[in-house]
Amino acid sequence: MDFGLVLQTDPPGSAVVGLMRRAERNGFRYGWTFDSAVLWQEPFVIYSRILEHTSKLIVGPMVTNPGTRTWEVTASTFATLNDMYGNRTVCGIGRGDSAMRVAGRKPNTLVRLGEAIGVIRDLAEGREAVVDGQPLRLPWVRDGRLPVWMAAYGPKALALAGQKADGFILQLADPFLTEWMIKAVRKAAEEAGRDPAAVTICVAAPAYVGDDLAHARDQCRWFGGMVGNHVADLVSRYGEHSGLVPEALTAYIKARQGYDYSHHGRAGNPSTDFVPDEIVDRFCLLGPPSAHIARLEALRDLGVDQFAVYDMHDAKEATIDAYGAEIIPALGR
Repeated sequence: MDFGLVLQTDPPGSAVVGLMRRAERNGFRYGWTFDSAVLWQEPFVIYSRILEHTSKLIVGPMVTNPGTRTWEVTASTFATLNDMYGNRTVCGIGRGDSAMRVAGRKPNTLVRLGEAIGVIRDLAEGREAVVDGQPLRLPWVRDGRLPVWMAAYGPKALALAGQKADGFILQLADPFLTEWMIKAVRKAAEEAGRDPAAVTICVAAPAYVGDDLAHARDQCRWFGGMVGNHVADLVSRYGEHSGLVPEALTAYIKARQGYDYSHHGRAGNPSTDFVPDEIVDRFCLLGPPSAHIARLEALRDLGVDQFAVYDMHDAKEATIDAYGAEIIPALGR
């Protein structure tokens, strides 16, 4: 199993670079960041510094979207980083939540997202693609490679990930829901004539190592609110009891009263009071190293290839070090 570190690009950027360097020293192979231009600093600028100050770490957004940048700009940015540092990027992409809504726009449609996945990958790898009716190619790309991994929860999005993406990003660590969603992605891949095993599976969730569960829950409760924001979209689209989305995912948002993006992804988010301890325990990895290892072994047995640690709490360095000392050695490749 591979391991990734997920951070927000809060200033100063040097602190993000430092944590990513620490992560690589501790055995993490991927460095991810949020991508929301209004809420945080521009991640692609910081990626250049991360790549310069690490030797093997693969970096990318968790996740970008097709709406905040034109597709040729996104592809060119990835391709430039790859040309400078040797194909060490990955494009995590989704419909766009905070990046679009904070700017007063709606998330992108799945049709647009599906088209963008192919175009961005083709351009970044040196092939011609059509953007807004115009055939384009980046003539300077040589031997470029850009895996595109798609974030998804709902049935149509899961199907799209299986049909078109190189990887699937699931932002929660509940084994029951993970199994359900991996099966949906792999079924779609098979029906599309693809090798289901070729789709990389990445589970991303907060991890907090320690024995004080009450404190760990409070530090990670924000994640249930972030996931709930996506789940609310699914409920409005499919209905609460449609059978298309597991009730194990939708039931907990009944007490949700809206969402304030100014606290998005942060410990102490007041918009997450509705999230019960049970959801925090199911969606996140909390407790001593043995508890993390047991959950990760279960996820690995379901087909998860990477666990990406959301490290937005008051123990960033300690979590990275604990994973490097005890957890990655027990599960890493």
